[in-house]
Amino acid sequence: MALPHLQLGVSPLSWTNDVLLDLGDEFAVETCLQQAAAAGYQGIELGRKFPRTPEALAPLLETAGLQLAAGWYSGFLAERSLEEELAAVRDHALLLRRLGARIMVYGECGQMPGDAPLDQPLSRSPPLSAINLRAWADKLNAFADILLRDDELQLAFHPHLMMLVEREAELSAFLAATNANVGLVLDSGHACAAGIDLARMLALAGDRIRHIHLKDVRPAVLARVLADDLSFNQAVRLGLFTTPGDGCIDYAPLFQFLQRGAFQGWLIVEAEQDPALAPPQETVTRAARWLHQQLAFPPLKETV
Repeated sequence: MALPHLQLGVSPLSWTNDVLLDLGDEFAVETCLQQAAAAGYQGIELGRKFPRTPEALAPLLETAGLQLAAGWYSGFLAERSLEEELAAVRDHALLLRRLGARIMVYGECGQMPGDAPLDQPLSRSPPLSAINLRAWADKLNAFADILLRDDELQLAFHPHLMMLVEREAELSAFLAATNANVGLVLDSGHACAAGIDLARMLALAGDRIRHIHLKDVRPAVLARVLADDLSFNQAVRLGLFTTPGDGCIDYAPLFQFLQRGAFQGWLIVEAEQDPALAPPQETVTRAARWLHQQLAFPPLKETV
């Protein structure tokens, strides 16, 4: 059964890490885009090296034959006003809209611990109980409504390790407090590391999912990270995440969900890895082929 309602994209994190600046800093944007297209992907998300003006980025995407699938936005609605957030997001929203993206991935960076929160032990993840959930949800609801109205952008909230919504109870409370316009990113790697399997995630939030990040988890590394209470960045350096099909996650519930056709949008292969240990073009090509085997996409386009 063909799945024309799905598009397959990739994250630049396989080439260049957004936080750990030494991982993949040698890769030029053009190399990332060319290799992503050669592996058969239709689109790509924003990365830290990408130009942030439509005039500069559009020609690079066009040359590679890629669409801009989405872009991450670090939001602080847990700490600042709706008006401050709307001012902060304006240039980013304009970039996404002008380049044809319809999804903004929102990560709540308010309340994260310390000056370098991703270097803190995972046990220091901020609890959702630390904030006034109702007040925060009201701002998120309004923020999502305004993005959709003014920029035709769907907000997709990203449950994330070391952020306010991470575990199942937090996800349930978040879903109950927010409106349907506040969509969700299903990130298979973050869900697994937080103890939520895909079947449970889909049961809780299937009707709110607007964007999907596919990354896998190496179970031995996860066990060490949890046992030693390591940081997110330490986990990345140790190789916690890998491309889908290369770890311990059971994707069968997600594939069954996708076959039913309720979700229409982007599947993004994403894996924060050291590109010196996991050569990007090799790993993302292997992931694309695996997904084409699992899901009846149109024939894989390869340019190399």
